[in-house]
Amino acid sequence: MGANKASILNRLLNVKIVTTNRIEPPRQAEVKALTTTITKHLRSGSLGKAVSVLFAAPFPFPTALYAHLFRTCASNKAAVEVRKVESHLVTFSPNPPLFLLNRAIEAYGKCTCLRDAQDLFDELPQRDGGSWNAMITAYSQNGYAESVLGMFLCMRKSGVSANEITFASVLVSCASLLNVWILRQVHALIVKFGFSGNAILETSLVDVYGKCKEMDDARRMFDEIENPNNVSWNVIIRRYLDMGVGKDVVSLFSELVRANVVPLTFTVSNALVACLAIGGLTEGLQIHGFSIKINAEMDKVVSNSLIDLYRKFGDLVSARRIFDLICSKDLIHWTSMLSGYAMNGKTREARDLFNEMPEKTVISWNAMLAGYVHNSEWDEALQLIFLMCKQTRDIDHVTLGLVLNVSSALSDIGLAKQVHGFMYRHELHSNLFVANALLDMYGKCGYLRWTRVWFREMSRWRDAISWNALLTSYKSHRMGETAIVNFSDMLGGTIPSKYTFGTLLAACANTSALKLGKQIHGYIIRNDYEMDIVINGALVNMYSKCGCVGYALDIFAATPQKDLVLWNSLMLGCYHNRRSDYVFELFELMKEKGIRPDSTTFQAIFRVCIREGHVQLGRQYFDLMSDKYWITPRLEHYESMIELFGRHGYFDELEDFIKKLPISPTIQMLERVVHFCREQRKLKLGSWAINQLKQLSL
Repeated sequence: MGANKASILNRLLNVKIVTTNRIEPPRQAEVKALTTTITKHLRSGSLGKAVSVLFAAPFPFPTALYAHLFRTCASNKAAVEVRKVESHLVTFSPNPPLFLLNRAIEAYGKCTCLRDAQDLFDELPQRDGGSWNAMITAYSQNGYAESVLGMFLCMRKSGVSANEITFASVLVSCASLLNVWILRQVHALIVKFGFSGNAILETSLVDVYGKCKEMDDARRMFDEIENPNNVSWNVIIRRYLDMGVGKDVVSLFSELVRANVVPLTFTVSNALVACLAIGGLTEGLQIHGFSIKINAEMDKVVSNSLIDLYRKFGDLVSARRIFDLICSKDLIHWTSMLSGYAMNGKTREARDLFNEMPEKTVISWNAMLAGYVHNSEWDEALQLIFLMCKQTRDIDHVTLGLVLNVSSALSDIGLAKQVHGFMYRHELHSNLFVANALLDMYGKCGYLRWTRVWFREMSRWRDAISWNALLTSYKSHRMGETAIVNFSDMLGGTIPSKYTFGTLLAACANTSALKLGKQIHGYIIRNDYEMDIVINGALVNMYSKCGCVGYALDIFAATPQKDLVLWNSLMLGCYHNRRSDYVFELFELMKEKGIRPDSTTFQAIFRVCIREGHVQLGRQYFDLMSDKYWITPRLEHYESMIELFGRHGYFDELEDFIKKLPISPTIQMLERVVHFCREQRKLKLGSWAINQLKQLSL
């Protein structure tokens, strides 16, 4: 119903004068018969036929039939039929009941015909609360939050009182606009008009305050609900989860259980997600037990969250047990279990599950491919890519990003070019995720000219990640000065992120550009960047490698949350600056703080022991690494111990160590043994090492 056409109601003012004299009052039997026919059509799902019968009849029908038709049209989103029913109603009813016109507005709203709804609303000879609610609800359901608030203001000015339906729609709009100021005013009106005890509105207020990130107000509102039901509990728990406050989610769930409220399955799922976020496996096990008690374990939402919980904690046995118990597995269950195997290094089990899947989507293919990429199984990943191209055309931006990872790892520029062409053919070249992945791939493969060309082509849509990829490419190829020069260009239109500074500071560290590093440090402080673990770690690394251990120690001491990377950076920095005593002190301090060392930590210690000649101490730390911390020695650790024994003349220990290695000695290891034996004239061990080298060369 266009605004430029005469309205139905206006036309009827003229039509009725003519038609009143020539349409005979219908017989009751005929009305009844046609009503029965229309009802039968509706019951059989033939809405179009039902409306056609009504539209062809030259007389009015009972109001209940019109109301039923409007509801059916709304539920089927049948806009054309709504127009026909409204046209028939106003044509053959001299004074259509207002409640039926309100139903017509509601139906137009459900059919997203807001112009029709607004035209009919504007033409109403009189309006009641239902009329305003119908129009406000129509705008609310279609996401026109500002129009909802505008209509609400007009309603208030017209003197019509709002009810709970009105306020419910207005609150939804406040949430869409995240307008706390208006929300507080609406809250005041709800209290003023005596709806404080309405559980639905109170729960809506909790929800909207939470969406506006006003969690203190949300919690106060929740605490005011006299007897919160499971929906109210679900809302407050969900809002805390969205804010990332996992501990409060678990605490609230415990309160819910103590209050003897049976939670929604979504609430149980949210609590399990929170356990995962806070690393609370114990709490997750307790919630799992509770879900069994309330018979919710096999619910689709809960079971999927349980699989996620166990797989991400590495308990694949429990995850698989739940998976096998589910009678009707959906795609999410299959993909979640597959991803669990793949991301925990069990790609063979993941592939078996992948092959068993009754149906596969692009998400399934991506999950399997991501597993191969995560475990650096590049040949298998490449084979899966070829298989995917044969069996499905459902390739999305995530797939392309993973393919580019494979291309980068294999330095397969031919594959990258195919992806580049695919991006243009399928109009994905402007997808920032894929474009950045391609840029990163060119840089890692050493094609800096193509990196620069593609970076220029991205000029219309590139972001901070694009700049980071370019700067990282320069840094990786020891072009730190070029990276720093490009940083100045970046400041012209893009706000640097903490990862940008990480890259730049690493470039300064690699080129010993202390002055530039200090300038970047100053820029970070002047522009109020958060001194988080990423930036502090980069600063510690830069100052350490540039010989300013004092600055590095000051930054380390001022960092409130120190992760293992930061500890390792400082230890390696102290080693490079010949402050060996600091390395051992830092290791002891790590133990006091409960920080578990990793392979990099011990490598720093071994380097110090090699330089300072602490042979016995080095051997003690090597044994400590595996005996106490369960860290499997890597190749570089074995090489360090060979260097430690050989350089300082401990040949009995060297011979015992290399002959008892759990792995076959590498060529590099044997060459170092031969070198040390020649220096110290240890002919027996030297001959053995030379024979081992000859066998390796065969």
